[in-house]
Amino acid sequence: QVQLVESGGGLVQAGASLRLSCAASGRTFSTYAVGWFRQTPGKEREFVATVSRGGTSTVYADSVKGRFTISKDNAKNTAYLQMNSLKAEDTAVYYCAAVYANPGATPRRDFGDWGQGTQVTVSS
Repeated sequence: QVQLVESGGGLVQAGASLRLSCAASGRTFSTYAVGWFRQTPGKEREFVATVSRGGTSTVYADSVKGRFTISKDNAKNTAYLQMNSLKAEDTAVYYCAAVYANPGATPRRDFGDWGQGTQVTVSS
């Protein structure tokens, strides 16, 4: 089990960039894949991106492909979501999540550990 804390959200204009961070506690972060999800009021939580435990494999939702980059720094126990060319429809609460995974695996579900979320608001 890991504890996760997101940061880096805020209010930006369309076209701007933000980098979200997900700081993890625990010595086994290197064995966990990390995912980013987002949710808006009245909608189900949406998958955004996932990165393998070693940081070498990634998967993205079509809606963010080419604009967002997920990464993982096991030495710093931190995962990131770099968001470029932000759009109003990217406005949501963003959550990071972690799950124990085999090397190279890029899960999109069944994450057991979640952060508290960070708000991203993009004005058009």
